[in-house]
Amino acid sequence: MKKRGPVLDPRSSQSEAPVGRGLKPIRFVRRGEIVTLHDVPPTRTLLQVLREDLGLTGTKEGCGEGDCGACTVVVAELNPDAPTPSGPLQFKTINSCIRFAHAVDGMALWTVQDLATQAGGVERQHPVQEAMVEHHGSQCGFCTPGFVMGLFGLYENTVCAGQPVSRGLAQRQLSGNLCRCTGYRPILDAAQSLPKRHRARPCAVDQAPLIEKLHAIQSIQKSPVVHPSAERYDLPTTLAELLALRADFPKAQLVAGGTDVGLWVTKQHRHWPHVIDLTQVTALRRIEAYPHHLAIGAGVSLESAFQALCETRPKLDNFASRFAGLPVRNSGTLGGNIANGSPIGDSMPLLIALGANVVLMRQDQVVRHREMPIEQLYTGYRQNVMRPDEVLAWIKVPKPVASPTLGHELLRAYKIAKRFDDDISAVCLVIRLQLKDGVVKTASLGVGGVAATPVRARQTESCLEGQVWSEALAQSAAGVLQKEFNPLSDLRGSSAYRIAVLGGLMRRFWLESQGDTSLNLATLSWGDFA
Repeated sequence: MKKRGPVLDPRSSQSEAPVGRGLKPIRFVRRGEIVTLHDVPPTRTLLQVLREDLGLTGTKEGCGEGDCGACTVVVAELNPDAPTPSGPLQFKTINSCIRFAHAVDGMALWTVQDLATQAGGVERQHPVQEAMVEHHGSQCGFCTPGFVMGLFGLYENTVCAGQPVSRGLAQRQLSGNLCRCTGYRPILDAAQSLPKRHRARPCAVDQAPLIEKLHAIQSIQKSPVVHPSAERYDLPTTLAELLALRADFPKAQLVAGGTDVGLWVTKQHRHWPHVIDLTQVTALRRIEAYPHHLAIGAGVSLESAFQALCETRPKLDNFASRFAGLPVRNSGTLGGNIANGSPIGDSMPLLIALGANVVLMRQDQVVRHREMPIEQLYTGYRQNVMRPDEVLAWIKVPKPVASPTLGHELLRAYKIAKRFDDDISAVCLVIRLQLKDGVVKTASLGVGGVAATPVRARQTESCLEGQVWSEALAQSAAGVLQKEFNPLSDLRGSSAYRIAVLGGLMRRFWLESQGDTSLNLATLSWGDFA
């Protein structure tokens, strides 16, 4: 395929390619040097730049939609708020196939070709590569680069912080990576061997020179940028910049992670001459805790958002791990998932059940905002009440309530999909009850996959509220829930299947509320199958 635009040798930081159409250059750190690329089209993916422009073909293209992990790379950026356990940098595995190249501007980047080191003229493999070789973790080899990069992310974030690697942690960290040769056991063995290897031969990234380079890029980014061409990619860093851009360019494509927009490019071959990316707006990357609610910025990654939600509601941990594979959760944002408004998106039913509100912001003469329950955001299939110049800025999620008046919260989130993780739900159902002396004081149910939008099951809520929580009430509520919606049939399930699932989940909710743990695979151990 023909290369797009001039290419700079990634090992050189002494010169830049000549300025062409006026697109903002992309600058990132690779192999300890600042790489500068000019004239990269706004919707060109990171994978295309790596393979076709830079010749880094070790990173593979598999599905082109973030489902297989063959294209996994690792990026690191300065933590805007506080150091992580592994140091000032945040290391994240991401899918390069659906990540726009401009989105890594200002970050450090590693591909599978960047892990080996030179010592005395001899190349030596990184411990994660040695582990894969010694545990026979590679078979056909096509998925291997992605798994190696997943292990590299695990190594930097967990092993270098002195933390152990359990089997479960390894599985979670490598979720989103598929091996078609069914070689998972030796790959997991390799993951669990990393702490011992690290003690024998530490190989952590030297963060100090990287941080110096990243600060240098930030100083360059503060310089005025001229956009003489029709194509541009904006990465504002302040909320004021974002709102001004949105006001001036309401038709530009807004990106908040790109896990959906990237698919529109790779699968539908769509192109936008102007992209506004909000993922580097510092204010929108924060999670702020207040006495009665969490305020989650729209630019917070799905992984970080779910971690915060799980801290207040640990029962959500299994649901959070099934939302998607880790690279997707690292790239995707909670705000992007909500604004996209897919009727089969998993975060919206959860937030509906939790009673979350969204805050929309815009700028005319002054900054204006409005707040509403999340279910009021949607008007139809992928349609919402947002003005062209508005931005979804914050998600306000109430904390659990335990009071003499309302009693305690009973919460379960269910995802029914063909794959355990990294798959779209056929049905998503989240049930939240406030129980006081065995009576349902309030009920809130969010449902996905049964209508043109994520919806609230108001009829079922009315059936439950004010009643004694019992098996008979659960059976009655199941019947109401099954009649409340008329879902479509598609490749993920027929209408009849979805209706049957809704009733079954309500009955399961009753059993789990009585202490039955046998219905959840996450609670079982391998010994249960012996």
